[in-house]
Amino acid sequence: MNNRDVIEMFDRVADMLAIRGDQIHRILAYRKAAESIGDLGRDINQIYAEGSLTDIPGIGKTLAAKIEEMLTTGELEFYDRLSEEVPPSLVDLLRVEGLGPKRVKQIYDNLGVVTLEELTAAAAAGKLSELPRMGKKTEAKLLAAIEALQKHGDERALLGDAWPVAQEILTLLAEVPGVSKTAVAGSLRRMRETIGDVDLLVAAGDPEPVMELFCNLDLAESVSARGPSKSRIVLHSGLGVDLRVLPPERWGTLLSYFTGSKDHNVRLRELALKQGLSLNEHAFTPVDGASGNGGAEILCDNEEAVYGTLGLSYIAPTLREDRGEIEAAQADRLPQLVQLADLRADLHMHTTWSDGRLTILEMAQAAQARGLHSIVISDHSASLGIANGISIERLLQQREDINAANEEMGPEFTILHGTEMEIKADGRLDYPEDVLTQLDFVIASLHTSLSQPREQVTDRLLNAVWNPFVDMIAHPTGRLLPDRAGADLDMDMVLESAAATGTILEINANPRRLDLRDTHVRRALQLGVKIAINSDAHRAEQIDLLHYGVATAQRGWATAADVVNTWPLADLLATIKGDDHG
Repeated sequence: MNNRDVIEMFDRVADMLAIRGDQIHRILAYRKAAESIGDLGRDINQIYAEGSLTDIPGIGKTLAAKIEEMLTTGELEFYDRLSEEVPPSLVDLLRVEGLGPKRVKQIYDNLGVVTLEELTAAAAAGKLSELPRMGKKTEAKLLAAIEALQKHGDERALLGDAWPVAQEILTLLAEVPGVSKTAVAGSLRRMRETIGDVDLLVAAGDPEPVMELFCNLDLAESVSARGPSKSRIVLHSGLGVDLRVLPPERWGTLLSYFTGSKDHNVRLRELALKQGLSLNEHAFTPVDGASGNGGAEILCDNEEAVYGTLGLSYIAPTLREDRGEIEAAQADRLPQLVQLADLRADLHMHTTWSDGRLTILEMAQAAQARGLHSIVISDHSASLGIANGISIERLLQQREDINAANEEMGPEFTILHGTEMEIKADGRLDYPEDVLTQLDFVIASLHTSLSQPREQVTDRLLNAVWNPFVDMIAHPTGRLLPDRAGADLDMDMVLESAAATGTILEINANPRRLDLRDTHVRRALQLGVKIAINSDAHRAEQIDLLHYGVATAQRGWATAADVVNTWPLADLLATIKGDDHG
């Protein structure tokens, strides 16, 4: 067995224990073990051979023994015994939005359903609605969720998983003698929210030592292909990684070609042909009958030269989706995209007052260390009990902690008192107006009942957008990548209402959210909606996720002027206080 096999086994065991109804600490032990193995970056067989399994976080003697059993026999007796009580195929049912372990067990116990196909048939036949606490509406929602899973389910990696791994590999490749440049390419460089395989590029005169290191990385589970200038490995996580190496003088065309997108590249090649040139990853080449450049190749050692040869301004990778960027470059009207360095504040973060890991002061210190000048403490409101939401009394008491932390931080840093207030299932907000008037910044968001019909869930959100005391809507759809699609909002209505009221809409930078989506950002800016890029950090290192939000904003063509937390704090506060939300 390899890392993926052990991870899959522990995840499956955890799900089966949850369906059986075991104690939560036992379930979490297997989940933590799977997560730790996923973070290893090394072959677990090597760690076992070194006798170091218990050095892995979350792996004690009991789980180490189970790992040893799997690695040495290819089987796990405990899993086989558990399978006699809980059919393993029930785990697949948990992928359906709206089905938790208890409900899966109920369906299995009452209907004998063990597969997705049987679940689909039972729902279509109206059998689910006959079960206690189900009903026709729930049955219809489950049918829709099954359809969505079949339509959208894939094995693409999340941006937040692929990016750090790619950077780790590039750091190693950059140390090879003779390497002058390294870069990610493909959809990862364009910062799409999910990616297929990782594409890596290297400029070097001699590709052989680069390939030698790449194909022998500890991260690699196997080598799928190896050639003089191109190789492919599969990581222990299952993620495929392709590497291409070309001489430095061809770097520009290499990077441009393999960054894509496909549609963007088609447009570039069309422009090249109009000039009598053929464009590929190696160079511009005169086509038959053309006499440009004396018939010789035109080499480009940087991307600016590629676009310059075509008579275009340089186009940032995050814009290369053939969504008007070619025309904007031709007219010299490309936006000056917002950059991470432009951010001055983070308007959404959590502390130990709700479900965060650090105190108010510690979060402020972490933000200051990352170059920010101000933050909003926005702990969850009372209704979100799962996140230790705070009562009105505790919320008002929190002001004392914020005042003390502000005094400790000094005049160069500002901590604002806010809340992430729950929009309840019936559309009401968690705190009354007399409480909201005492806060510096009010966020409203959806976390529950996301599967309500479009009109109902949209009305819920609009109730907050039109509330005069709500300054910002956080992660509007509530989605969680890759499995939770989020609320089926009428986004046109949401965006138009936000524009009318001056309500800020958040780009949540957590790579499991990236909500607003890039396409919604573009439309929001066209309507004049104000945008914020926030980390939603629950611990210090999550502030470092802000660059994912910046990339999403760039993909939506946002400039610094469009993003309120790039503004001086005085300007932001003046705008908030001056808003008339209808």
